[in-house]
Amino acid sequence: MFDLPDNEIIPLSKEHVFWTWSAQAKVNPIAVKRAKGVYFWDADDNRFLDFNSMTMCVNIGHGDERIIKAMQEQAAELPYAAPGMTTKVRALASREVAHVTPNKALSKVLFTLGGADANENAIKLARGYTGRHKILTRYRSYHGASAGAMAATGDPRRVAWEPNLMSGVVHFLDPYRYRSTLHRTNPNISEADFAQDYVNHLEEIILYEGPESIAAVMLESVTGTNGVIIPPDGYMQGVRKLCDKYGILMICDEVMSGFGRTGKWFAIEHWNVTPDIITMAKGLTSAYAPLGAVAMKPEIAAAFNEHAFESGLTYTSHPISLAAAVANIQAMREDKVVEHAAGMGAVLRRMLSDLGEAHPSIGEVRSLGLFGIIELVKDRKTKEPMAPWNGSSPEMIALRKHCLDNKLFLYTHWHTILIIPPLIITEEQLQEGFTVLDEALKITDAVVKS
Repeated sequence: MFDLPDNEIIPLSKEHVFWTWSAQAKVNPIAVKRAKGVYFWDADDNRFLDFNSMTMCVNIGHGDERIIKAMQEQAAELPYAAPGMTTKVRALASREVAHVTPNKALSKVLFTLGGADANENAIKLARGYTGRHKILTRYRSYHGASAGAMAATGDPRRVAWEPNLMSGVVHFLDPYRYRSTLHRTNPNISEADFAQDYVNHLEEIILYEGPESIAAVMLESVTGTNGVIIPPDGYMQGVRKLCDKYGILMICDEVMSGFGRTGKWFAIEHWNVTPDIITMAKGLTSAYAPLGAVAMKPEIAAAFNEHAFESGLTYTSHPISLAAAVANIQAMREDKVVEHAAGMGAVLRRMLSDLGEAHPSIGEVRSLGLFGIIELVKDRKTKEPMAPWNGSSPEMIALRKHCLDNKLFLYTHWHTILIIPPLIITEEQLQEGFTVLDEALKITDAVVKS
């Protein structure tokens, strides 16, 4: 299609591309040529097993012809329409999204360009609906790289841009059992009591901040890159009750955990909780085109019946992206992808457990559906992480290099390894990746303190 020899892709990119999340002089990108299923190929035709769904987003797998065809047909028929107009595909996409929300209760849908602006618009909606200003989010959260979403983010990526971020955000602690600040001297506390302690912690923050000033509690249903922290039973139910008690909206960020990743359409369904607002992106189109969305209860939308919602973007409800979303959701239903992810979740859990027993550098493994993580430590007793908070280490760098050298693409974050493959992955393909991981973990095992 484009006249550029494969061996010139990286030199030309390094000459002209400004790279995100990177020190420019240290970038060493993979030149990706094509992708299919759970694999992609580089410019030298090396095949990589994609254990991270690229950017935790290609849920249905690479190269699905149904989605590609839908996008091609939409481009031929109508490639763009203004945001104030509607189209057949806009009507269909909004219905499809509304129908997969918990109990079909979030029946109004605002389309955005991605996850960050979905979260920003959710905050605007919450503030406009309640007339309140403050947003409560967790310290281990990541909600996006735009100014408002970054302010809502709790992790260190936020700190680099302070103080020039949105005001009114207050952070609280995650129910992170393996490293619970509240339970260092009581690690054997029951799940119910553990959950209640963190609900009580949130209520204390609410009371300190003043419930009348708080528009929403925004939280990732399952914490993503900052730990795949799966809330204990009772926690989400407790958050829902607190929000109801104080007239606060509950916003669930499902940008990463939504669209089958945990074995449900949305992760919050594991706890039978219906939030007021859900944000989504990534798996919404399986990244075949940029798209995010905010699904909300109808009463929130109705608050803007008589006065305008003062927000919007040129590419809101872009027809080609919406075509990708409709085709993606239909294909996921047709192939029972969500059900497959739920079934493969048990396989992933077993493989992670077996790996944990075999390697002393593994402190803990966690997973829900095909959303998994390996937490690496230098000492199981002290839980000293294999890399420092917001940093890396020679061992983590060497481990990832070993994986890439053996054509396994995955994401390492500080002292953790994330396992987030396309949802169509088979047991044999999972095992293929775990065989490489098994060897790579010998690198971190070598520094474990006896």
